[in-house]
Amino acid sequence: MATQCDEDQASFTQVDEQNELLLLKKEIETLANRSVCNESTACKYIGFGSKPCGGPWEYLVYSTSTDTQYLEALVADYNEQEKTFNTKWGVISDCAIPNPPASLKCENNICIAIY
Repeated sequence: MATQCDEDQASFTQVDEQNELLLLKKEIETLANRSVCNESTACKYIGFGSKPCGGPWEYLVYSTSTDTQYLEALVADYNEQEKTFNTKWGVISDCAIPNPPASLKCENNICIAIY
């Protein structure tokens, strides 16, 4: 049975794998965007994505009103999958690394990154 799964995975095209990554990315962004900040929650950020040269594509901002362990685990999984995808398919990009937010603030119950 394990061989069958490996064969099925091997038959995925680059577009198939890219679509899987996009679905996971949308799930993560939706979860982060549903989080709200207030006096009892804090704003956080995490490197999101995996550029071929290394480092994240961007920083995802969210609040602790969401299940942060789950969100952070999804982001880690996504980052690893994108890194594997980049290597497998020879993806290239610029090597610029985005700056992390200098600070975060809560505005109208939404966490905002300050650069």
